[in-house]
Amino acid sequence: MPSRFSVLPRNLPLSQIQKFIPKKWRSVTESDPRNSVQPLPCSSRESVSGSCEATSESMVDCLLTTLKDFASQGHICKAFRTFSLIRTHVSSQTPCDLVIQSLSSLLLCCTNSKSLPEGKQIHACIINSGIAHSWNLVPRIITFYTTFSLLDNAHAIAETSNILHPLPWNLLISSYVRRGQNEKAFSAYRQMVNRGIRPDEFTYPSVLKACGEQLNLAFGRDIHKSIDASFLEGSLFVQNALVSMYAKCGEVDVAHDIFERMPVKDAVSWNSMISGYASKGMWSKAFELFDRMRATGAEMDIITWNTIAGGCLKTGNFIGALKLFSQMRTCGIQLEPVATLIGLGACSHTGLLKNGKEIHGLVIRSHLDDFDNVRNALINMYARCKALKQAHILFQLVDSKTVITWNTIISGFAHWDRFEETSFLFREMLFSGVEPNYITIASILPLCARVANLQHGKEFHCYLTRRDGFEEHLLLWNSLVDMYARSGKVVVARKLFNLMSKKDAVTYTSLIAGYGIQGEGREAIELFNEMIRHHIKPDHVTMVAALSACSHSGHVTQGQKLFEQMQSTYDISPRLEHFSCLIDLFGRAGLLKKAEEIIIKMPYEPTPEMWATLLGACKIHRNTEIGEWAAEKLLELRPDNPGYYVLIANMYADAGRWNKLAKVRTVMRDFGVRKAPGCAWVDTGSGFSPFLVSDTSSGQTNEIYCLLGGLNRQMKDTDYVTTEDSSSEEELCEGLLL
Repeated sequence: MPSRFSVLPRNLPLSQIQKFIPKKWRSVTESDPRNSVQPLPCSSRESVSGSCEATSESMVDCLLTTLKDFASQGHICKAFRTFSLIRTHVSSQTPCDLVIQSLSSLLLCCTNSKSLPEGKQIHACIINSGIAHSWNLVPRIITFYTTFSLLDNAHAIAETSNILHPLPWNLLISSYVRRGQNEKAFSAYRQMVNRGIRPDEFTYPSVLKACGEQLNLAFGRDIHKSIDASFLEGSLFVQNALVSMYAKCGEVDVAHDIFERMPVKDAVSWNSMISGYASKGMWSKAFELFDRMRATGAEMDIITWNTIAGGCLKTGNFIGALKLFSQMRTCGIQLEPVATLIGLGACSHTGLLKNGKEIHGLVIRSHLDDFDNVRNALINMYARCKALKQAHILFQLVDSKTVITWNTIISGFAHWDRFEETSFLFREMLFSGVEPNYITIASILPLCARVANLQHGKEFHCYLTRRDGFEEHLLLWNSLVDMYARSGKVVVARKLFNLMSKKDAVTYTSLIAGYGIQGEGREAIELFNEMIRHHIKPDHVTMVAALSACSHSGHVTQGQKLFEQMQSTYDISPRLEHFSCLIDLFGRAGLLKKAEEIIIKMPYEPTPEMWATLLGACKIHRNTEIGEWAAEKLLELRPDNPGYYVLIANMYADAGRWNKLAKVRTVMRDFGVRKAPGCAWVDTGSGFSPFLVSDTSSGQTNEIYCLLGGLNRQMKDTDYVTTEDSSSEEELCEGLLL
């Protein structure tokens, strides 16, 4: 391809030159009699020569203006042609600034139009012209090379220039920082300072940003000292960069001191400080600063809203997150994916389907449904709000389903214990060629434990052992331990536990809970002590499991000791569930006065479950006084669980309080409370089927009741069923005669 620098012939006709001169200039020139060409006398050569030079300079001025117009509009071909005309009319008398301006404009055009070869030709021309060190051209050349990520070339230009102004180095340093090459940015800064070039208010923000991204607090402090010495501490840009650097490096107190001393603050100042608190998890401070920011009337961008709304989501203030989402929309801020994810996440946690549908409408109107993460969040929202049909429809509308999409719909059905649908989706995922990851399996394993489907859980266990890549995911093996422990296979859970090379609090908690369910409190406590010896700190869930194990095993003293250590040793504030375990512990042991004392003195309002626990203990230990008190308190709460009313009625019947028993039945009738029939799930080989009391709907009814009769006789023989509570085989088969 011929170079665009090929020089046009010197005898170019004026008509061709005029093509590159704007019409408005030509019309003025032609209409003005003073600009008409008059024949000149040839008596004086000097006068002719002077007139020609003046005409040439005027032509260069006109062409330079045209070149700038073409360059700004991105017409690179026309700009090069105009530059060729300028070269034609350049003489030794033409001011050098005009040439530099033309080269600068042409280089800018190459930068904007991403024309690398042409830009290199311009650079070569600059070098040949001997003006490579021009103050006007060096920054332009560095910008050109950094645009194409040729930072080594840009660095060479800065090194070879003799300019003592920081601008060329600022361009180089900021380019290094933008591309994450922070060490090279530090090196360029040191090289600049060693040359005696004083940094300015544009140098320091770039270097401080690199310090923050590298968490290089030591170098950041050195830069801070240089800023103090250069009297630039009053610059808003520099102060914002200091706040951001200290906040990213974890020195939020120092950042806050600088922030409070700033006489002027803008949105960047507030955002930097709020983000600093957010990164450290200091959400109360971030929320407080956000309120102050709103009170000052400072302009808040989408980053501010998303940070605070995301903080509400992380701290469990889901309604607060939705309110901020609504306020953001009221303020006219354009909806974007991050805010959408926060709003949908809040709806997922609260089950607010109506709000979720409204956000879905906004997503469609804002054309955000093309984003994969937004689509997945919508599926998750519908699934968690129990709108499984809508979730599945959205899932089917996704053309290219990723593993995240599959995980979202699978976990949605698993969350509501829809085992058949979950298994079907998992098989469909395998057939589609998408390989499950550890999150897929971890979503299904707890479901296997909840629905007591140990067979499928074993199949997943085999799947994990035969596939590579799952060994390091502790979440999976914790889920397996929990599944076996919940299913009553504590011995298998313990074997798996012993084979694990890495364990955490969740691992221990799952096995402790399994031992507790089986009534093996001693083993649970020994495991808890082993956990402490391995310096694994228990959390509130671990304490619930340990206290529950003590309760089921009758270890009252050990349970009391654990409850006391929870605060004094492990710095865990007792929650409602811990007090519930303590009430159950004392109730099972017959220490009803202590249970009563706990329920009165605890800093929480008792729940229906607590009153029912105390009431059940009173019935077992025949304490009518406390039992009636608990029954009255339970009735005041008007619980929805029909089993509680049955418990109260049985307690009154045992005490012979027939008038109160009648009152309970009246309350049940008035509130429409009905006792659901007892139900069991029977594994028929191809799946699980419900089996109700006196159920005759099955085609194998006769065989089932005969089997139940045989099991009942065996339970009698081994003293599992007392005589007064047992039913004869005839009574069990009575349903057949109905």
